[in-house]
Amino acid sequence: MTSAPNDWTQSAPAPDEPVIVRDKRRIDPQSGQVRVEAARTQTASPAGDTVTSPAGVPPAGEADQVASLRQQVTERTSDLQRLKAEFDNYRRRVERDRQALAEQAAGRLLLALLPTLDDIGRARDHGDLEGPFKAVAESLEATLETAGLERFGARGDEFDPLVHDALMHTYSAEVTRPTCVDIFRAGYRHAGRVLRPAQVAVAEPAAEDPDAGQGADGGTAAGAAPEAGGGSAEAAE
Repeated sequence: MTSAPNDWTQSAPAPDEPVIVRDKRRIDPQSGQVRVEAARTQTASPAGDTVTSPAGVPPAGEADQVASLRQQVTERTSDLQRLKAEFDNYRRRVERDRQALAEQAAGRLLLALLPTLDDIGRARDHGDLEGPFKAVAESLEATLETAGLERFGARGDEFDPLVHDALMHTYSAEVTRPTCVDIFRAGYRHAGRVLRPAQVAVAEPAAEDPDAGQGADGGTAAGAAPEAGGGSAEAAE
């Protein structure tokens, strides 16, 4: 009867030893949230599930995946290069079209101003281009020249059917090739395109006199005629 109390007294902890209580509940009773340590314990994979492979050798299936990714990168790079080339061609084509439209619009405007330039030229030839009108005319001509309008057609120019419109044609011993000897109306071009051909008179080198050759032949024929006639008379005798 007296030994039981003694055994309980020896197994009991000392009065000054601290009591440690560990709360292993997954749910925090105060916040109602899953505790971080518990979540980590559940998501951690067992040590036995880890797959290892020899050093430098990718796991099975990873090599095929890498090859597939490299092929996809090559295909995407090729597609990107093709799209870039197509875009560059499109941009150059749009720029050419835009420039062509601008030149055509400017050409139409300049073509409408050519009669005014003709009037200015006639007034200058007759000595009527004086005073304020002269200043305005010269300013207009300078502005149009800056815009790219080019005048052509002068005496002594070689005749070119692509830019000259021949209204008269003569022969002259003073020229060695078809030459513009008179200008009736100047021609104009813009951006390398002829807006209006120049109206000119053309002279070509003088050809040999065709009557000279015919005269020589005629003389020979005339000399042969009496001989033929003489022969006929002798035959008649």
